[in-house]
Amino acid sequence: MPAPGGTKRVRGVQVYRPFVYGTEALPFDPENRPKDAPADHTHRWKVFVRGVNGDDISYWLKKVQFKLHDTYASSVRMLDKPPFEVEETGWGEFEIAIKFYFATESNEKPQQIWHGLKLHPYFGDIEQQKKDRALISSVCYEEVLFNEPVEAFYDILTGGGRGSKAKTKGAKAAKPPPTAEIPAKSGPGNKFSREEESKELDRLGEAVKQVKKLQEEEKAKNLTLESSLQELQETEGKPIKKK
Repeated sequence: MPAPGGTKRVRGVQVYRPFVYGTEALPFDPENRPKDAPADHTHRWKVFVRGVNGDDISYWLKKVQFKLHDTYASSVRMLDKPPFEVEETGWGEFEIAIKFYFATESNEKPQQIWHGLKLHPYFGDIEQQKKDRALISSVCYEEVLFNEPVEAFYDILTGGGRGSKAKTKGAKAAKPPPTAEIPAKSGPGNKFSREEESKELDRLGEAVKQVKKLQEEEKAKNLTLESSLQELQETEGKPIKKK
């Protein structure tokens, strides 16, 4: 029996789509404090889900739900169109649940991740960042995997059927199909790229070399200590324990 319409899957195919999510926070300027902020709040912050380099993700992501701390009025915020972000003020850090609802054609269940709101600097020159009231950014790169998507959704993900009509004079050029490739270079609003990935691999390679060097140095020290201990035991006339 054939699969019902809209549920037939593209067998043996996996489609990845990248996105970034996270939080950004700024401490209040004591001399220009927001009038609408409660007295105990210290920061303005936002939580968001975005495409890498600002790419459109709304063709596969229908809506995003953010679950804030229960102390916020209407702590569950549902957004059904970009920008998928919530802006608030507050004084404390907490975990935010982010639930993804995919395009209706996907026939996919919602997925959820968690992300910790960061209000204070946690690396680099912490004291200087506090003094400068610097933007506190906590951003993660992620990919969602659609395993054997249904045919209609596969067409949406890959641009199938779009721009297939014959070009006519004065018509706009068809948009290229969506891609899951990480950008080659980093941009002002995006630090995730193949360039940064290569740099990180180089840093990890150097770290591995340093660890191996330290291991060899410690091994040499241990051999020297064992030799000294053996000589001392022979001098004192104590029996040497065989391993």
